[in-house]
Amino acid sequence: MMLPPRLPTPRILDRVRAAWEERAIALKAISFALVGVVNTLVDAAVFFAGYTFLTVSPGAGATIGWLAGTCHCAGASTLTLIVANVFSWLVAISGSYVMNSFITFAAESGRQLRVKAYATFVASGVIGATANTTTLVLAAYFVPVWAAKGLAILVSFVFNFSMSHFVVFRRRHPRRVMGGE
Repeated sequence: MMLPPRLPTPRILDRVRAAWEERAIALKAISFALVGVVNTLVDAAVFFAGYTFLTVSPGAGATIGWLAGTCHCAGASTLTLIVANVFSWLVAISGSYVMNSFITFAAESGRQLRVKAYATFVASGVIGATANTTTLVLAAYFVPVWAAKGLAILVSFVFNFSMSHFVVFRRRHPRRVMGGE
């Protein structure tokens, strides 16, 4: 006579949950990277479209030249890189927030889009954007712009994942109620 299979005990379920959580960071990093691939394509497409527009359009070129001359902060070619990069970053980070809220950090976000979480995500992304833009501008002195952009994307991945995992989408622990159960 064959007995029906036993249902897992709570201890087994706790062990399965603990094993899952131990691997969660690796799984989240993979998911974050896959979302990042999509955002990289968006970022690169918007960057190169903006960069092309800014370098080909006489009006845009004149405006960038005027801005560079007024602020004395960078040359026109450097300012063109920065403007195109910041614009593409703003587009890409918005898509990244949505996809990471619904996929990578779904458990932590409850698959909800919140203005405060978006603002925190964007603010934390400034670190990644700063690393990205700095890498882009410095690398562009030594390699073609497309290679500099690729290197900048890799550098910002490290910063963005760290900020997302440890700051924006960190696991929230329920608050203990004093005197309650």
